[in-house]
Amino acid sequence: MEATRGTVPSRGFDIAVRDHRPEEPSGDVVLALHGFPDTGDLWDDLAGRLAADGIRTIAPDTLGCGRSDLGRRLRDYRVEGIVADLIAVLDHLGIDRVRVVGHDWGAVIGWFLTIAHPERVAGFVAMSVGHPTVYARAGLDQKRAGWYVGMFVLGGVADRALASGGPLGLDRVFPGHPDMAGVLRRLSAPGRMTAALRIYRANAATVLAGNHPPATVPVIGVWSDRDPLLVRSQMERSAERVDAPWQFRAVEDCGHWIPFDQPQATYEIVTELVAMTAEG
Repeated sequence: MEATRGTVPSRGFDIAVRDHRPEEPSGDVVLALHGFPDTGDLWDDLAGRLAADGIRTIAPDTLGCGRSDLGRRLRDYRVEGIVADLIAVLDHLGIDRVRVVGHDWGAVIGWFLTIAHPERVAGFVAMSVGHPTVYARAGLDQKRAGWYVGMFVLGGVADRALASGGPLGLDRVFPGHPDMAGVLRRLSAPGRMTAALRIYRANAATVLAGNHPPATVPVIGVWSDRDPLLVRSQMERSAERVDAPWQFRAVEDCGHWIPFDQPQATYEIVTELVAMTAEG
């Protein structure tokens, strides 16, 4: 199924959106949020599977990523602005409530969206990254696994190193990505590497220093057993920051990129959330 591609205006930018509409819609809608260094294409396989069940999938490119505009200032990439972009997308498409699935930074954005706008979110699948406060307070093992965050916030230095193909090239830092050659081609366009990294630079302090409220909608937290970047405890203990039904799922034989590595498991978990949060 081919997605309808378009843009939605928000904050003076055009946000690119893929709208995967099933032929026989059930009325259920999933908002799918990518992380670094991906785009909304991350969710193409999931969207096709969901469409067979009548479920519509909306997959935006967040600001600075994919086909979306580049923000001019670092503060354009703050998570509250990206959340505002997502609300603008839903309003533009006339969608009142969605189930949200987010991976990596998409999970972080999903947590903030869910916390700020529970009236728009029926339920949330958080993949890889747990509640921001729990992630920030995770122990030394997580600090070691997330060493690259300290590098990514270094403007200019990280941009050059990641694009270089050297020992700190993006293909070395994230060796498990299934399409790193395509990622590097996309991020070689003028300004795109810097724009993609600004999600870290604009939000690292906010995420790591804040004491963020709990989510108040049903959440399924998903961690993969071969993820070198995230430890299990930061997802499992996110139960402490969910004041609603909570489920934890461990996906076996899977690296960091769960939607790519285990598409069937991804589909099953998202449809579990849809069933779990069905009205009536």
